[in-house]
Amino acid sequence: MIDRRYYKGSSDGKRPLTRDPLAQVKSRYDVIVIGSGLAGLTAANVLAKLGRRIALLEQHYNLGGMATWFKRKGGHVFDVSLHGFPVGMIKTCRRHWNRTISERIVRLDGIRFDNPQFSFETEFTRADFSNKLVEVFGIERARVDQFFAHLAGMNFYDDPGATVGDLFEQHFPGRGDVHRLLLEPIAYANGSNMKDPAIAFGIVFSNFMSQGVYTFSGGTDLLVREMRAELERNGVEIFSDAAVESIAVERGRVRGVQVLGRFLEAGAVVSNANLKHTVLSMVGERHFDRDFVAGVQAVRLNNSSCQVYMGLARGQTLAGNTDLLFTSTREAFDADSLCDFRGQSRTFSFYYPKTRPESGRYAVVCSTNAHFADWANLDASAYLREKARLCEEALAGLERYAPGIRSKLEHVEASTPRTFAFYTQHWQGASFGTKFEGLRYSLELSSQIEGLYHAGSVGIIMSGWLGAANYGVITANKVDAWMAAQLSPSLVPKA
Repeated sequence: MIDRRYYKGSSDGKRPLTRDPLAQVKSRYDVIVIGSGLAGLTAANVLAKLGRRIALLEQHYNLGGMATWFKRKGGHVFDVSLHGFPVGMIKTCRRHWNRTISERIVRLDGIRFDNPQFSFETEFTRADFSNKLVEVFGIERARVDQFFAHLAGMNFYDDPGATVGDLFEQHFPGRGDVHRLLLEPIAYANGSNMKDPAIAFGIVFSNFMSQGVYTFSGGTDLLVREMRAELERNGVEIFSDAAVESIAVERGRVRGVQVLGRFLEAGAVVSNANLKHTVLSMVGERHFDRDFVAGVQAVRLNNSSCQVYMGLARGQTLAGNTDLLFTSTREAFDADSLCDFRGQSRTFSFYYPKTRPESGRYAVVCSTNAHFADWANLDASAYLREKARLCEEALAGLERYAPGIRSKLEHVEASTPRTFAFYTQHWQGASFGTKFEGLRYSLELSSQIEGLYHAGSVGIIMSGWLGAANYGVITANKVDAWMAAQLSPSLVPKA
């Protein structure tokens, strides 16, 4: 079945509030964090552990941002984010969250590529990728080693200005098959394409090439539940259904936020919202230098996603041990085609009981990159028709690897860039924030307005879950250092 409730024509489709989300709110905080994506959650937790009084405001009823989930009748639980991140997430969670969370991060068993140019399983490690490049693609070992050495030396402080295409042609000229191997999985992780800066690819790829791909055992709902509990233990006050209307600025300094018709004062504000939304909407152009505004306006939003969620009936199983399947029927690689409205390339994420040990259920999520513009102006009937087509194409693609899967499925539904825009309020439903040029303006936000910081998805910082969490840490430490330099006591007296 196709769940038609997922079509929302406008923001008035949200459920009406039956309670006051700010019933327990205080009038002043040391820091207000806007948004509860992994960057916002982590920034709030780090600042709370540093002794700051924190209010976390989230416009949705769930925490997590894109790292979220939803439930459907029959006991189905679907994770929204692609379930893979680098091993570095273990260290980040152990250090900035707790050991309970870090110990649930486990390595995926298998990753498979299947397209007309090559087909194989991989451990997604540097050693295995190197062997594949040598043994399957016939590349000289020395050239492969030079490529990885080049990536290892990259950092965003010394960006040479090369594009991803330049990088690939330098090391593997004319090898579209190799380019496909290198870029497709990263395109699904952060939206990169051949025209993006090489640095946007290199650092993310190097992170994943460390020790393979990992996931969180227990599902995103358990992860966020554990994070919420840790935040509350550390004194963070959490308010969901609390959409911030504006950020108040006076004489070049942040003063607080306007939320649900109330003003909350703060010594500093950390926005985990989209960079452009933060600057151009919540603050407003008049508070920034003209050149800064022009720069932010020119920042490109990254692409969005479509997903098809497929839940197997209770008692039905799914054979095989591939966790991620990157598949395409396109004969030759074309990076731009990854976002085609009727694309031929998709990723299947397989969720076995090991992902949610307590449920014993199986699920598959099909992901395709997408452009908001292709979906934005469809009328209601065309929108539902295209969502049904999206589901059918995903099912047809899955049947190639899991014959008879239709008879095992109990629930099928789709999300589009419009879905992501509606539920997350991301501009144009952008699943991956902004392109690389947004990083500069994100980092420089506090130089424009004292006490205002950003920790959203920008450029290479958006290495999926790991990059988001680490950017939250970076931003939290900057906020704490700035507040300490003010030599002023906490806005809220200690109890």
